This record gives sequence, C-alpha cells and structure tokens, in this order.
Amino acid sequence: MSREATHSESRAVADGRGAEERHPEDVRFGERARALAAEAREARESFDPPPPSAADQRALECARDGVGPAVSLYVSARTGDRQISFTGEEFELLHRAMNDWLDMYARCYGVDLDADFTVREAAEVLLRTHDVLDTAQLLTCVPERR
Repeated sequence: MSREATHSESRAVADGRGAEERHPEDVRFGERARALAAEAREARESFDPPPPSAADQRALECARDGVGPAVSLYVSARTGDRQISFTGEEFELLHRAMNDWLDMYARCYGVDLDADFTVREAAEVLLRTHDVLDTAQLLTCVPERR
C-alpha cells in the first residue's frame, strides 16, 4: 500500500457526527489518543539525548513507553468487535504522537529524524516482528543493522 493511501486514512474524519452522538467506545479511544499526544509532546519538549553509553536503554524506553502504546491503540481500534472511529483530529494526534516518539528514539543515537510514518505502517511492522524495538529500528533505520 502506498504512503499516500495510508495518509488519507489518517486524515479522514470519522463520519461528521458530533461528539455527543459518537459511540462511547469511540470517545474513549479518542480520549486515549489525546492523552498519548499530550504525553509525547511533553516528552519531546523536555527530551535531552542520552550519552552514548545510555543510548540503547533510552531508545528502548522511547519505543516501549511511547511508540508501543500509540501503535497498540491503533491495533486495538482496528481489531475489536467493531472498528473504532477516530475523528480526523484524534487520528492526526495519534499519528503525531507515534512520530514524536520515533524522532526521540532516533535522537538517542544522534540522528535527527523528521519521522512521518503512518500508524498503519508501524502496526503492520509490529504485527510482523512482534517487537516494538525492532519496529522502531526497521521504520527509522536507526541504528544501522549489524
């Protein structure tokens, strides 16, 4: 699937209903996406790259505590009894949160990255690898495979 096709999903607006008409589960998932985005924004604003000796541990934390929850929320939304409808804003916040964490992951290794992966891309990699650290490495190519 092309990056353009997957980006169109991330910009889609649920179905035009107001928040008061949304299914409670959609609202709950949307609130979680907003919380993840706020956490990522706070972490990004206070992020200082670690010394090389701590790079692997800090990168693991970025992947496990940031990328993982964002991708897991997407997977949960797409694999339950009913597909969750995020608003366009909620989906964009989830997208941005995951990419903020991937940027911080790369910065652990001294790489400035302006990540723009779709949550769907990350979910597909995670479902293949079953490992969020491998997912971050495969998406960003940081660090290089040895």
